[in-house]
Amino acid sequence: MEKILNIGIVGCGGMGSGHAIALQSGTGNALWKVKTDDVPKFPGALTTDISKHLRLRGIFDIKPERRQWAQERKIPVYESYDAMLADPDIDAVLVATPNHLHKEQSIAAMRAGKHVLCEKPVMITSEDLEEVMQVSRETGRVFYPRQNREWDEDYLIIKKIYDDKLVGNVFNIKSRLTGSRGIPGDWRGIKEYGGGMMLDWGVHLIDRILQMIPEKVIKLFCSCTYITNKECEDGFQLHMTFESGLTVDIEVGTCHFISEPMWCIYGDQGSAVIHNFHLDGKINRLTSWEDKDAEPIAAGAGLTKTMAPRSVGESVEERPLPRFDFDRNTLYRNFAEVCMGTAKQIVTQEHALRVLRLMEACFRSNESGEAVLFEG
Repeated sequence: MEKILNIGIVGCGGMGSGHAIALQSGTGNALWKVKTDDVPKFPGALTTDISKHLRLRGIFDIKPERRQWAQERKIPVYESYDAMLADPDIDAVLVATPNHLHKEQSIAAMRAGKHVLCEKPVMITSEDLEEVMQVSRETGRVFYPRQNREWDEDYLIIKKIYDDKLVGNVFNIKSRLTGSRGIPGDWRGIKEYGGGMMLDWGVHLIDRILQMIPEKVIKLFCSCTYITNKECEDGFQLHMTFESGLTVDIEVGTCHFISEPMWCIYGDQGSAVIHNFHLDGKINRLTSWEDKDAEPIAAGAGLTKTMAPRSVGESVEERPLPRFDFDRNTLYRNFAEVCMGTAKQIVTQEHALRVLRLMEACFRSNESGEAVLFEG
């Protein structure tokens, strides 16, 4: 049996407490305000039992109420972060503190001989990440970016549609997340702490697109919004052009009171949509391009043939979204295996660096009001 990796968590707020429950229960399932014994396992035969790979050794948080939360669940609590790093039984540290603390705490952990699994965004700037990567090389310790939403089912469905050309050759993808509650939490609205929606949700949506599309990004244009917060962007719209001509539109908004589709993907043989996290959606697949003429329809003050909808069953066939089993604990498992030297890192430091650099290009575009060349 492989050695089980002992891991400590620094920062036990919203994300850290979720990790604590996921690890203590052995399910990998992060739930809010639930007893550890009540956490269900993920569905599916492929999902890894992380209790065979990772063991929660303890947590540290500066807030007394969070330490008490852990103690009530019989999770060991360290008196300080230094005490955690001094524990010879700790093999790895999961950094789940506010963004501006990631660099210092990750470097301290690696210099103490611990591997690091770091919450997103791993750093506030690409320069900071380059310094952390250098320490990882110097110490021989693993630094693993926890960009976990590459295993969201909605994304994996879209990726399969793209990879398998289920709508033909894709020419445009729209990835959108909108809410109506402004910037969440406290420090996420403060710039010096790494606040703002680009570093909160933008990192996830950009990460997934860059993993899915194996091309260079030629140029981008980004516009940020400051509707509910004047210090940090509470949303943004990003348009990217890849070297093949494929375009991607990413939108994050926090002042939207009507839901829009999370995903739309358009190809020369069909289109697909996913409306929400419940995976409501469909594929409309073209059956006959030649059957493109139509009777004019009333359109406002005039008529149109161009925008007349195709009828399902005539030249368009409606299909369900592809569904399949997958390992919902891939990232946890891969982190443990990389630390043990038995696997290659899936979410690499270099990939996280590319994501950070693209986000920095987004900020430059927003400030200049112009498109920015990126990798072209």
